[in-house]
Amino acid sequence: MSFHSQTVEEVLNFFHVNSNGLNEIQVQERKNAYGLNELEKQKKTNPILLFLSQFKSFIIYILLFAVAISFLSGETTDTIVILAILLFNAVFGFAQEYKAEKSIEALKKLTALKSRVIRDNKITLVDAKELVPGDIILLEEGDKVPADSRLIETSNLESLESVLTGESSTVSKLPDVLNELTPLAERKNTVFSGTIITRGRGKAVITSIGMKTEIGKIAYMISQMKEEQTPLQKKLESTGRFIGLITILLCLIIFIIGIYKENLLPLLLSGDFLQFILSAKSWFLTAVSLAVAAVPEGLPAIVTIALAVGTIRMAKNNALIRKLPSVETLGETTVICSDKTGTLTKNEMTVKKAFINFQEISLSGEGYSTKGELKSQKRLSSKDLILFKIGALCNDASLDTEKSEITGDPTEAALLVSAEKSGINRKDLHQKYKRLNEDPFDSIRKMMSVVILAPEDKKNYVYTKGAPEKVLEKCNRFYQNGKIKKLDRKILSRIHEKNKEFASSALRVLAFAYKPYKKKEKLENNLIFVGLQAMIDPPREEVKEAIQLCKQAGVRVIMITGDNIYTAKAIAEDIEILGNAILGNEFVKLSEAEQQKILETTNIFARVEPIHKMQIVDILKKKGEIVAMTGDGVNDAPAIKKADIGIAMGIKGTDVTRESSDMVLADDNFASIVKAVKEGRGIHENISKFINYLLSCNIAEVLIILFAILLSWPLPLTAVMLLWINLLTDGLPALALSVDPYSQNIMARPPESAKNSIMGKKVTSQILTVSIIITTGILILFYFSMQKYSALAIQENQLYKMKIQTIAFTSIILTEMVRLHTVRSQYKLGIFSNKYLVFAVLLSVVLQISVIYTPLNKFFNTTPLSLSDWKLILIASLIVFLVSMIYNKLSNLFGK
Repeated sequence: MSFHSQTVEEVLNFFHVNSNGLNEIQVQERKNAYGLNELEKQKKTNPILLFLSQFKSFIIYILLFAVAISFLSGETTDTIVILAILLFNAVFGFAQEYKAEKSIEALKKLTALKSRVIRDNKITLVDAKELVPGDIILLEEGDKVPADSRLIETSNLESLESVLTGESSTVSKLPDVLNELTPLAERKNTVFSGTIITRGRGKAVITSIGMKTEIGKIAYMISQMKEEQTPLQKKLESTGRFIGLITILLCLIIFIIGIYKENLLPLLLSGDFLQFILSAKSWFLTAVSLAVAAVPEGLPAIVTIALAVGTIRMAKNNALIRKLPSVETLGETTVICSDKTGTLTKNEMTVKKAFINFQEISLSGEGYSTKGELKSQKRLSSKDLILFKIGALCNDASLDTEKSEITGDPTEAALLVSAEKSGINRKDLHQKYKRLNEDPFDSIRKMMSVVILAPEDKKNYVYTKGAPEKVLEKCNRFYQNGKIKKLDRKILSRIHEKNKEFASSALRVLAFAYKPYKKKEKLENNLIFVGLQAMIDPPREEVKEAIQLCKQAGVRVIMITGDNIYTAKAIAEDIEILGNAILGNEFVKLSEAEQQKILETTNIFARVEPIHKMQIVDILKKKGEIVAMTGDGVNDAPAIKKADIGIAMGIKGTDVTRESSDMVLADDNFASIVKAVKEGRGIHENISKFINYLLSCNIAEVLIILFAILLSWPLPLTAVMLLWINLLTDGLPALALSVDPYSQNIMARPPESAKNSIMGKKVTSQILTVSIIITTGILILFYFSMQKYSALAIQENQLYKMKIQTIAFTSIILTEMVRLHTVRSQYKLGIFSNKYLVFAVLLSVVLQISVIYTPLNKFFNTTPLSLSDWKLILIASLIVFLVSMIYNKLSNLFGK
């Protein structure tokens, strides 16, 4: 039932209630029928399931398979090492995500704890959750509305609904019947759960509770959405499948070659499977060792650490990440859909212009801070400050200047601030000037008047403020430079023109008037017009620069707001969001094809409802955009959940919004998003470096073994050597890449396409080319080593193998350390720009020397190398380095 389009009597009859309220029997019956007035609680994060979720990756599945094979083959060392890496990754990821969940875990709760309700003709204070449909509640200034309710009667009632509609201005409320098609933001006869009463009093009948309220509907929309994988998770999954496929293929090729060389095919064909398995065991172990070498065991850990490091950096910048992969997703963001109120703007009304003595005055400063001053061509006299005196005295708001916090109507609070900026001491003013009477604001008169006893002459004065057209109707004189003059049509026209000028800039304009007052005289007639004050919910100071950085980085910013189109366009123009503007209800009437076309040129959406926001985000995603949605109100929550990355405001954001988000801005600062985008891009860059480095080295190791087998050479590396190489390369040096500095032009290029793999064509080409360069260099070195020690092969074959394997083993370690620099040089990073990497490389070299020249060489079957051996190794490493650098230069030159 559309209660806003029904009369009060029809609504009361529907709920079988009268002015006495419900009785206890009715209350109990309705509790049984409708339940409690609360939102469904979100299921708490199960720590066990969260830990197990860390293993949901194709790469992890491959590694678990390798663990099983290694264990069954008796390769205990391999089994323990791979398991340790997997557990480290899982524990690290679990700790980060669990900590983030706990830090912002909050139940979806009602914003009012207690409510005044009429039951059995008595006013009772009850818990908000105990309210039922049909209950009659009493509302007054400062109350939070406990449930959606149809107003029965009002007295100057106003509410602040920005949490639901996105509008920063208060809404006047009346019990009048409205058209059934009246949009949510304009239903003046309804108060909504979670909104705040800023003025007046009212009585209302509850029409919806819990999940049936407007907030409840939004919470339900969120609960029905499925969790989608982030672009990073999709890419890692794709990379894992690719690596797995290549690994299986290579292992099969090597295993088949081994069977052919050992002439084991007849055994298999004869059906003697046991003998075949025993005979093929050594080749199977070789294939498994290569599988372990090919799979980058460190990838999950590196990705986790890179994301965690980004999370820590962002936390220092007041951005709390709830899910690790979301950090990297920010780096791929192509569109930021931002709510206006409280995100792009301060959600604090600020007087920006004033008009007195027929001159325009500018006021500096933002929000509820009293820091600021008046700027005018002609100096104002003390008498001229009457404009700001009226604003401060005809006022029911209060202001805490130390905390810059207000109580009451934001518009009235803005007038208190402008008075302070003009030099008026607000506290002294209220102590000296006594209020004797008042005529509160109502939506018909559209003005408020107070009677004040002035201490300077002991006379009474009427001070009035309100809508300019209404106040001017009551004026017959005007104030100018301390004199009172007759208000004629010419002067009236000038005032109206200035009012229109201010209004066209999306400023909310109030007129101010006064008169000496005699008892029994009407308050609001024969007034003296003083001037105008024009205010706006201003943009945050840092927003304009942040949007410029977004443009520079190829990120589009779209404003989505519940506010009117004129205000939206004015704010957008101020902060340089360019493009067309459209109303939400006009947009949803279009076909999907028309909507897609409109979205190409439209960056300002006004009078938008939650379902509209969802549709906008959905269409952008269908177009292939990576969408970030920011906001603070409940009305933002569904779109935040739907977006690739949802960003909630921590201070002014609601519990529902924060729980729907991937990231929470602790300081509500839009500029922090730009820092987060930079961090995300940097993490993507470092993950790309790591994959480039690791896969080129791992593929080279596999190719070296494969070609040695095809050429009937001794194996250049043993299984233990392969494992050690993987530990050194997948270990400290690769880990150090996760904290590598980001390239300086990272925010001067467009975002990475989500359609590209995590490697991309260029990185894939580099991996394959460099792995061939490394393979060629090592095999040539291996060949020269065999030639050098050919005599030893005849005398002591075992020592011969140890010698040539040690040379190949050490040269691969050094070549892979050199490879680190060739990868980083593409990002114009110096050798010593990452102290952790320098330390990791030095430590890796020291560890390699220790397995050659210490008793550890017994475990690795290595033998000490001579100076001539080191000469060969260094020459080979240098050649690989030079050829790789030449390839990098040519690749950049031809744009491959």
